[in-house]
Amino acid sequence: MKFLLIPAVALGVALAGCAPHVERSASAAETQSNLIPKAKRKAAPDFTLKDADGKPVSLADYKGKVVLLDFWATWCGPCKIEIPWLIEFQRNYKDRGFTVIGVSMDEEGWEVVKPYITRKMVNYPVVIGDEKLDQLYGGIESLPTAVFIDKEGRIANVHVGLTPKAEFISEIEALLE
Repeated sequence: MKFLLIPAVALGVALAGCAPHVERSASAAETQSNLIPKAKRKAAPDFTLKDADGKPVSLADYKGKVVLLDFWATWCGPCKIEIPWLIEFQRNYKDRGFTVIGVSMDEEGWEVVKPYITRKMVNYPVVIGDEKLDQLYGGIESLPTAVFIDKEGRIANVHVGLTPKAEFISEIEALLE
C-alpha cells in the first residue's frame, strides 16, 4: 500500500505546480485574481516567431488585447490538462479582446507540434519557442508557464506549473474589465 502512496503524492505535487502565491495590494478585481498592481507591471518583451503555417506572430500585433502567453510542450502532463481550457478561453473571450498564444518548447519543433495541435484542434496561434525567447522571459524553468499580458503590453502575472482553471478565468475577467 505504501508503494502506491508515494507515486500518488508525487503526482499530486507535480500536478499542483509550483506557482508562488504572493500577496499584493490591488484593486477589487485584481485582489480576487492576484494580478500584479498596474504601477508595478513591466513591459512584456516583444518577439516575432512563425506559426505552423509559416506566418509571423508578433506580440506587438496584440497590443490592446489581453494575452495569455502559454509556454508548453507536447510531452508535458500538466500542459495537456491546460490546453483544453486554453481552447475554451480562446473561444469564449476572443470577441472581448483576448487571445492565447501558445509557445511550444518542444525540441523536435513542428515535427511533433503540428500533428499535436491539429489533433487537439487548437484554435489559437502557436509558435515554437527558441533560446532567445526563453531568455527574454527570464528563462522558462518549468512547463507549463503562463504569462498574462495586459492591454498595454505589460506582464500582469506569471504562473509556473498547473494553475487552477478558476484562477485563469478570474484573471482573464479582471484584465478584460
